Amino acid sequence: MRIGILGCGNIGTFLLEQLNRTNDKAEIVAVYSRNYDKAKKVAASYRTRAYRTIDSFLEANLDLVVEVATIEAVQQTALTILNDKIPLILSSIGALSDQSFLESLKDACYKSQVHLYIPSGAIGGLDILQSANVLKGLKEVQLTTRKPADSLIDGVEMAEEKLVFYGKAKDAIAKFPRNMNVAIALSLAGIGVERTIVKIVADPKIDKNNHTIEASGDFGNFSLMVSNEAMPNNPKTSYLAALSILSSIKEQSNRLKII
Repeated sequence: MRIGILGCGNIGTFLLEQLNRTNDKAEIVAVYSRNYDKAKKVAASYRTRAYRTIDSFLEANLDLVVEVATIEAVQQTALTILNDKIPLILSSIGALSDQSFLESLKDACYKSQVHLYIPSGAIGGLDILQSANVLKGLKEVQLTTRKPADSLIDGVEMAEEKLVFYGKAKDAIAKFPRNMNVAIALSLAGIGVERTIVKIVADPKIDKNNHTIEASGDFGNFSLMVSNEAMPNNPKTSYLAALSILSSIKEQSNRLKII
C-alpha cells in the first residue's frame, strides 16, 4: 500500500519510523508539508520523497493519505484529496466541528466512493457509543478532561486544580483547538457537538492527560477513564493518539476486522 502523509512533525516522523524501517505491507512514499525544506530533510532520512505542492503530492499514485498536520491543513486539502478519489485518515478532527465543512466531506466521500477515517485518538469507547446510538437511544455523553495546568494556562502558578471550561463540545474545540480533538471524536460517534458536554480541568498535581467518558441511554450506563502517556520525544502529544493512527493504517490491509 502506497501512503502519503500530510505533515512531518512528531507523529509524521513516528509513522515513517514504524512503516518505512520495517518490512511492512504499507510504505510512506510521499510527504507534503507547508515547510518544504523540513519535509525534504525528514523524507531523506526515511527513503521517501517530499513534494512542494498538494497537486504534485496527489500525483504520486497513492492508495491512502494520512493527515497529521493541523486543522488549517485539513480545511485546505481534505476536499481535494477526497475529490481525487483517495481515502483519507484524519488526525486533526477539530476541523469537523464545522458542520457545513463536515457535510461537504461526506458528500465528497459519497461521490468519489472513498472513505474518510477518524482514528479513536487519545481515548476509547467510540464503538460503544456508536452501538448505543444506532437506534438513537443514547441520551447523555460527558467528557471530563484533566490536563497538567501548564498545558492549559501559561505563566500562572497554581496550587489547586481549576475548572477552565464547562459546556458544549462545539465550544470546547473553539476555545482549545489544539487540545480537544477527543471531544469531536466523541461527538461524531455519539450525539453530536451540541449535546455532548465537556469539562476541562487544569490540575497542577498531574503529569498526564486524563480523559473520563460517561454515557447513559436505553442501553444502560457506560464509564471509561484513560490516562495518557506522552510520546517520548514530545510531551504535548499523546502516545496513544499516535498509536491509533498507526493502527488505522495497518487495519486497511487486515482481512479480519473487529467492528
